Amino acid sequence: MSRSLLRSAAVLALAALALTGCSSPSAEPTPDDTVSSASALAGDLTVYAAASLKGAFDEIGAAFVEEHPDVNFSAVYDGSSTLVTQLQEGAPGDVFASADEKNMDKLADLAVDPTLFASNTLVIAVPAGNPGGVESLADLADVTTVLCAPEVPCGAASATLLSNAGLTVEPASLEQNVTAVLTKVAAGEADAGLVYATDVIGRDDIEVIVPDGADDVVNRYPIAALDGAPNGEAAEAFVAFVLSDAGQKILADFGFGAP
Repeated sequence: MSRSLLRSAAVLALAALALTGCSSPSAEPTPDDTVSSASALAGDLTVYAAASLKGAFDEIGAAFVEEHPDVNFSAVYDGSSTLVTQLQEGAPGDVFASADEKNMDKLADLAVDPTLFASNTLVIAVPAGNPGGVESLADLADVTTVLCAPEVPCGAASATLLSNAGLTVEPASLEQNVTAVLTKVAAGEADAGLVYATDVIGRDDIEVIVPDGADDVVNRYPIAALDGAPNGEAAEAFVAFVLSDAGQKILADFGFGAP
């Protein structure tokens, strides 16, 4: 074969290869390639949260699971000081959300980069019909009043509010979380109690009085993933969701203020 024929054959072969390459279908991404790392979250996620957060966090948890259907969300609600004790004693929590910074500080060895995410203030709650005739903070000294215990954030805030007003109130009982205070008031076991503004939204068995000085006593809520959390990846994602626009909207819908 002549050199010219050899060159022609080589050119034709290269052209054929080029056409074959152009016509080869490109690799399509598999479903696994398109799944984001976020949607791959799975397993149990246990959140320890202040009792006042129950309504908001139940809804936030549901929204979080909607985005991450392989996550099993559960929450433990109680007074922040009670939750701190449980976590310090080894309860297997992934996230802690406190109703104040003081109780979060008690978990300094466990809480990873606590971040403020909400705020709240106190109101006077009375049973529907206000049988005790409560009109102001000063009236709490003359009726059956229940308060949160001083070690609980709502109790510490109540003490500050009363002290700022120069008032002394002898409570009929001291409760370990704000839900217990509200339950006694709603049942008519007390004429009044100090609870968070968020706790009375949407209730028709409670009437509310906003006391003077309430805006000066603000509880700020921090949240943190816990060091050594059983599901650390989901814990970090949940904290991020609470801080996101979606999480903040849910909190605002439940009456919480910005941090």
